[in-house]
Amino acid sequence: MGTIDFIILFATLAFIVIYGSLKSRKNANVDDFIKGGNQSRWWTVGLSVMATQASAITFLSTPGQAFHDGMGFVQFYFGLPIAIIIICLVFLPIYHRLKVYTAYEYLESRFDLKTRSLTAGLFLIQRSLAAGITIYAPSIILSAVLGWNLFYLNIMIGVLVIIYTVTGGTQAVNVTQKQQMAVIFLGLITAFVLIFSFLPDDITFSKAMKIAGANNKLDVLDFSFSFDNRYTFWSGIIGGSFLALSYFGTDQSQVQRYLSGKSLRESQMGLIFNAILKVPLQFFILLIGVMVFVFYQFNYSPINFNPAAQEAITTSEYKYEFEALETQLKTVQDKKTVLANQFASELSPAKSDMLQSQLRQLNTEEFQLRDDAKDIISKVDEKIETNDKDYVFIHFIINNLPRGLVGLLLAVILSAAMSSTASELNALASTTTIDLYKRNKKTAQSEKHYVDSTKLFTLGWGIFAIIFACTASLFDNLIQLVNIIGSIFYGNVLGIFLLAFFITYVKSRAVFIAAIITQALVLFGYFEDWMPYLWLNLFGCALVIGIAILIQFFTKKPIQHVESV
Repeated sequence: MGTIDFIILFATLAFIVIYGSLKSRKNANVDDFIKGGNQSRWWTVGLSVMATQASAITFLSTPGQAFHDGMGFVQFYFGLPIAIIIICLVFLPIYHRLKVYTAYEYLESRFDLKTRSLTAGLFLIQRSLAAGITIYAPSIILSAVLGWNLFYLNIMIGVLVIIYTVTGGTQAVNVTQKQQMAVIFLGLITAFVLIFSFLPDDITFSKAMKIAGANNKLDVLDFSFSFDNRYTFWSGIIGGSFLALSYFGTDQSQVQRYLSGKSLRESQMGLIFNAILKVPLQFFILLIGVMVFVFYQFNYSPINFNPAAQEAITTSEYKYEFEALETQLKTVQDKKTVLANQFASELSPAKSDMLQSQLRQLNTEEFQLRDDAKDIISKVDEKIETNDKDYVFIHFIINNLPRGLVGLLLAVILSAAMSSTASELNALASTTTIDLYKRNKKTAQSEKHYVDSTKLFTLGWGIFAIIFACTASLFDNLIQLVNIIGSIFYGNVLGIFLLAFFITYVKSRAVFIAAIITQALVLFGYFEDWMPYLWLNLFGCALVIGIAILIQFFTKKPIQHVESV
């Protein structure tokens, strides 16, 4: 990184923090701090909702996911528009009519305080873990690639977010997320254009897509019902719908974004705006990953993108064995470059099929060499992460983009981390204040007291997220880890809300017991690998509804018949 990259990076981050703090520093009451005074227009709501979901993990992991596995991950988002329509028609009108600060307030009026507190507690557990991951994700990658200290990176990102979130509350989160999304859109478009410009002159976009398709990177739809396939059309439409319904309908980090809308209509339009743009945005981010894959058909790529793994190998006894694999990989990549050029320009169907078959065979050889390299890395140090999906895009940025644009793309990653983390801390503090602290406090307090309490809880949750980030470790893929954590809890929470909305004869005691049993079974099912994690959303939702109905049926009081005198 050059000086200009550091200037662009830190100037962007400083602008976001200062702008958010100054623009929203006046919060006279709880309504202003938690709901932003209900002044947000639909585009602010829509961008804020999108920025909350689009964490740094999205821009680090998703291109790497496409590089390795292709476009199939986009199926994960197919259920989102369905969920948004249901939320706009059912959830939002109820929240607005009751003028709630959090989604969980409604549950007390429908059930009781303990059900409200349990649901709020489930949210606090899963969202606080997710907040730590959204800080940790960019820190671990930037630390490995740039050599920056991981501990200090975690603290830097966390402190920057805490400053403007504590200062301005929901309004600060909303106004800064508009700036952050502008940076994100600019960075993504710039990255796509540059990747395409780096391809050989005779490789047009259609030829690049032809090469990607020959390597199975453009296989978007999978209609199989196999649980062995994590991402299919059906898991996206069904499991993804339940996950999105839970996330956007019951997760306070999202509910708080659209409850700040100026009216019910503004909130609904903001959510629909997000639903329209979200799938194309994710498709575009995956397409960037596919373009990175095409770029490396004409340029050498490391056998493992994690620089920590490469560094460990150089001082180990397996150094020469590893170098032999790298030499074999370069030979394979040279053959692929020749074949890719021939295939892209070939017009004969028969010859194209033959070249495609040869490309796929070389692709298989390449990934076998990468797997062999992972085995060697594991022998050197089991603690080193061998799964390098999260390092693919950042490696491309650092090693190929010109000065200035590296700083811009790093600003995209850190802006995304800050926007998502800010929403999470804001929601965690609001839920803690409204659903636990204020609701259980015996004596009435002033508005200022609760504003100050929310600020203190924001600080506390921020510190917790930083601590968790400093002790976390990489998973198979960071974007999957966040969704796994959500899927473990979301189905249960969604089922509680659906019981509240639609099954009116089920009472609080049945729901409370059912929720505890369901959470235990979902956790057990995940660790026993009963099903792919997306299906846990449907499983948890159906389970809590079914158990609650059964408990209510078997514990209902018998009707007392009074004999006439």
